[in-house]
Amino acid sequence: MPNRLINELSPYLLQHAHNPVDWYTWAPEAFEKAQQEDKPIFLSIGYSTCHWCHVMAHESFEHPEVARLMNEVFVSIKVDREERPDIDNIYMTVCQMMT
Repeated sequence: MPNRLINELSPYLLQHAHNPVDWYTWAPEAFEKAQQEDKPIFLSIGYSTCHWCHVMAHESFEHPEVARLMNEVFVSIKVDREERPDIDNIYMTVCQMMT
């Protein structure tokens, strides 16, 4: 059964439309849900031709038990860095500053 990414145009987001993870896009709906349910955000940023993104999807996001845990504990947001370079830049800058 597809998740809410099934209606997106991004090839990367569509690659995850059949994950058992209840993915949200970077949108007010996701942040409102996180606040209402007092859950942290799980943020995943990638792009359609990223090898390691495919590995992570196969080894984690497609795994029913991992997805169940993610859906229970987090509000999960998937971002296509090619559609939202602004968001990617913010988080890449933070990662570089922390390493």
